Amino acid sequence: MKSCEISQGEKPNEDQIKRLKKIIAEIPSDEAFYENSEVIKALADPTRLKIIYLLKHGELCVCEIITAMEKPQPTISHHLNILKKAGFLKWRKEGVWVHYSLSNSKIPDIVNQLLKNHS
Repeated sequence: MKSCEISQGEKPNEDQIKRLKKIIAEIPSDEAFYENSEVIKALADPTRLKIIYLLKHGELCVCEIITAMEKPQPTISHHLNILKKAGFLKWRKEGVWVHYSLSNSKIPDIVNQLLKNHS
């Protein structure tokens, strides 16, 4: 990679401007970055990460998640709603109970890959 060839007070040359315009044209919109950051923020909580790992083994009833997490129902519901809103979970209702599963079985592997260099 070249170092910057722009001296103080100078402007980029024509080739640099073309290259920058091409790069900028390929960058997603600010709205897309905001939406993506909200999805990533949904994983930025130990309780939600643990729920993801629990569901790696298949569908669980909310009562099972509450038991496994040893947290009150309102707390678990709050975290499940964040994960649902971010698109990580799918759910189905059976009687009074809601059963949750991962929307994509590869989510735990993707999370592991992201965290691999930071563990």
